Amino acid sequence: MPRNILVIGAGKSTSYLLDYFLEKSDKEQLHLTIGDLRPDTISQDISNHKNCTVIKLDIQNEADRQRAIAKSDIVVSMLPAFLHSKVAVDCIALSKHLVTASYVSDELRNLDQAVKKKGLVFMNEVGLDPGIDHMSAMQIIDRIRDKGGNILLFESFCGGLVAPESDNNLWNYKFTWNPRNVVLAGQGGAAKFIQEGTYKYVPYHKLFRRTEFFDIEGYGRFEGYANRDSLNYREAYGLEDVLTLYRGTMRRTGFSKAWNMFVQLGMTDDSYTIENSKNMSYREFTNLFLPYSPTDSVELKLRHYLKIDQDDRMWEKVMELNLFDYNKTIPLVDATPAQILQHILEDSWTLADSDKDMIVMYHKFGYELNGKKLQIDANMVVIGENRTYTAMAKTVGLPVAIATLAILNKKITTPGVQIPIKKEVYEPILSELKSYDIDFKEYDVPYLGYNPNSVSNGD
Repeated sequence: MPRNILVIGAGKSTSYLLDYFLEKSDKEQLHLTIGDLRPDTISQDISNHKNCTVIKLDIQNEADRQRAIAKSDIVVSMLPAFLHSKVAVDCIALSKHLVTASYVSDELRNLDQAVKKKGLVFMNEVGLDPGIDHMSAMQIIDRIRDKGGNILLFESFCGGLVAPESDNNLWNYKFTWNPRNVVLAGQGGAAKFIQEGTYKYVPYHKLFRRTEFFDIEGYGRFEGYANRDSLNYREAYGLEDVLTLYRGTMRRTGFSKAWNMFVQLGMTDDSYTIENSKNMSYREFTNLFLPYSPTDSVELKLRHYLKIDQDDRMWEKVMELNLFDYNKTIPLVDATPAQILQHILEDSWTLADSDKDMIVMYHKFGYELNGKKLQIDANMVVIGENRTYTAMAKTVGLPVAIATLAILNKKITTPGVQIPIKKEVYEPILSELKSYDIDFKEYDVPYLGYNPNSVSNGD
């Protein structure tokens, strides 16, 4: 009898995930059911596979959702994070394991006792970031501890970027995942982290001017800005006494300073709608955020407002996005500034069919062993194949798929709502990921601690 895997949601991050299950379906006796609101968008190579069934599934339709879950042995939810709780409640009621790539929400965390009582595994945060970041960090942290070392410093950065061979805009950036999340990044409270034993807070309006710089061998220089709360994983990682804990997002150098222009203008605001936004020109949208002048052009007003010169690289980046175009118009009704900005950016930053993306992850571990302070730098670079088989889809989808099969094969058995920080989980997943060229390079380097010279505080 085949074991039934239900994947709910077949978006951009599922290309490698679905292929993995189907490639192993004969050997592992798997049948894959894909439930999606738009089943017609799933490629025929997948939908016509003998071990695959594609169904139309509206997650809000309780009867259909429960019927699909009841037929499965394990459920993989690739839905937006806020929808996981509906699936999770059904999985408990129907005694099904659950895997997601999303952060553990309070709703899911509150189900832990019920999940344990049923002996179920609810594995979350097992994609890229969160996911590979947890597993790779814990592997090195555990190795240092096994030697008797004491962790003093942990920094971790990850970025979804455009590969060098497809990098053809001044921003050195294209969308490789949900554009809305990129536009809203950093909002919802001050970034919080700890450096040299002192708590640090960076409000949103300063976030993109407080960046740390680092080099990745073979790929050049990058910058990172702080994630919202770096301290969320202090307890999970066992780093309650660590002096520095900093998690952030990576971009090419210069991106954050340029992005800060949108923040200062107010274009990333998602808290109000703009009346009559439909058919507004890009130029009119830009002018909404600038003072009135009977004589100055929109271009001149923006340069004065942001204090940038006409020969500044920042100005070239602004011009590249067609923000002053009379003819390009916004198709969105009563949209927020953030929604309109996203639409404008998608004109320039959407991957072409042959474009390749790039995932870069960087960890820094400072530790004390036998009275000496030591440091390990570790990094991972993954290049995508094209717009469909992206590095983002590979690094999100494959660890989810590997974890799913490991649970199904009873290699991961500890019940409860969890993330992949235990050796029984991360060791086999990281080992198999190496066969897909998802691997870290490690370097022993002199201990530097926190380097204040790497941070730009300027405005």
